[in-house]
Amino acid sequence: MTVLGYARVSTADQNTELQIRELEAAGCVRIYRDQGVSGTKTSRPELDKMLDRLGRGDEVVVWKLDRLGRNTRHLLELLDGFTERGIKFRSLRDGIATDPDSELGGAMAKAMVTIMSAFAQLERDQLSERTRAGMAIAASHGRKAGRREVTADHGEVKRAHELKAQGLKPADIGKIIGTSRATVYRYLNLNAG
Repeated sequence: MTVLGYARVSTADQNTELQIRELEAAGCVRIYRDQGVSGTKTSRPELDKMLDRLGRGDEVVVWKLDRLGRNTRHLLELLDGFTERGIKFRSLRDGIATDPDSELGGAMAKAMVTIMSAFAQLERDQLSERTRAGMAIAASHGRKAGRREVTADHGEVKRAHELKAQGLKPADIGKIIGTSRATVYRYLNLNAG
């Protein structure tokens, strides 16, 4: 039996450190991680690798159910697949565990997964509705939604160019101005006036 962990974050700016720490503490010998991949995608590179590697008696451990799947149907399909293949499943933060070879996590665990997934989906849907409503109100007041355009006159852009002129590397500039290295490169590509 091998205990495998799966961690996922939706954006490249987020990190999986907390998930990894807890998965290691739970005894995972290998952890698959998808970085910057939405949970709404059913095909995720590292998840697919883990699913291909699983065998009877193995256990899949996740930090929370929503890391494995944000869509109730997909999550239940994965869990049904685990059961059919004789694979155990455990969600650390949700306190759910299933074991197809025992009474652990039978009908009650599946019901809890369904209920928790449905509430998570409801929360995401409500957030989307509130966001769309807020954007409509902003538009009615003549404001555009989204990030404000950053120009060469922006203070952080000017500061990035100054630090670059002093010989600092983009990673160091990012630490000083409190932004990612990718953002620093974007700033440096803007012609500072």
